[in-house]
Amino acid sequence: MDTLPLVNPYSAMAELSKLNSDLVSGIKNISTTKDADIQIGTTEKEEVFKQDKASLYHYKPLAEQQTVTTPVIVVYGLIGRYTMADLQEDRSLVRNMLSAGIDMYVVDWGSPSRADQWLTLDDYINGYLHDCIEHIKAEQGIDKVNILGICEGGVFSICYSALYPDNVKNLMTSITPVDFHGDQRDDCLSHGYINLWTRNLDPADIDLMVEAYGNMPGELMGMVFQLMTPMKSLTKYNLDLINIAQDEKKLMNFLRMEKWLADRPDHPGAAAKQWFKDLYQDNKLIKNELEIGDQTIHLTDVTMPVLNVFALNDHIIPPQCSMALKDYVGTKDYTDLPLPGGHVGVFVSGKSQGILGKGIVDWLTERDA
Repeated sequence: MDTLPLVNPYSAMAELSKLNSDLVSGIKNISTTKDADIQIGTTEKEEVFKQDKASLYHYKPLAEQQTVTTPVIVVYGLIGRYTMADLQEDRSLVRNMLSAGIDMYVVDWGSPSRADQWLTLDDYINGYLHDCIEHIKAEQGIDKVNILGICEGGVFSICYSALYPDNVKNLMTSITPVDFHGDQRDDCLSHGYINLWTRNLDPADIDLMVEAYGNMPGELMGMVFQLMTPMKSLTKYNLDLINIAQDEKKLMNFLRMEKWLADRPDHPGAAAKQWFKDLYQDNKLIKNELEIGDQTIHLTDVTMPVLNVFALNDHIIPPQCSMALKDYVGTKDYTDLPLPGGHVGVFVSGKSQGILGKGIVDWLTERDA
């Protein structure tokens, strides 16, 4: 019969004393931290165009010399905020690219209200995004821009590139779903819960939700994302936070992420119906059946160079959903950039910091002729 190891009382007391000290220090750090201390999206920028609630910002340069002549417009989705790409100074894709001499813009969709419930994907792609790009072209006297689409914004960017190929020099997508049923080919059990959940929603219930709220509540999507990783959601405040609260830098990193997660805007109702039913349920994008306004998206019309960035352990957008892009686009210049980590980790993890920004900059530089 195995005997239990003896507990050294001196070691146990020392460990307990350290835990108590860490708790006291952590409580002090938390109690003295104000919301104004938790800053995200701090890279300096200027609003250069606005239409309704959508704003176009131009980032101030951080390099003495521009290395790529064509500017990049960052297009985030409606589920979340673009500030994920600029969460903190030392882990910012935006800063990394600006420091490498890339001229950058970003679209901020604002905070939709019930008055915006009728906005469709057509309004965002053929309306706001197109007008932002036309503004950049006119402001800089150029014919084309580079587009960097992130998550749902990647789908917007793909559709725009198919509709307006003459306006896009290079297309970059990051953690972007293309085959919305690709999770069925993913062997990782923790991947694709949102795909499975959405496919099993009754289309009538989607309509009822939008009719009741006007929009898809940001709180609803936040709850869905939490349920995808239940143990992490349950332990991050009573285990993770306790373990790092005494370290001011780690605590601020934690709180910045929490601030970003809490700032989840509502998704305009009509566009949410299309997102859930046309894409997650019917997978129309890869079937060349997705209608944006009076036009049908054909992925073979995406003929410009494409860089597709995806996370190898993305439980929200499983890798198979993103990797499918290469099988459908019409370009002859296609590159995959797989990265370690998960959906958000692509932008904020230490592992990806030396890969993502440099990978994008090097890829763009090679195609800047």
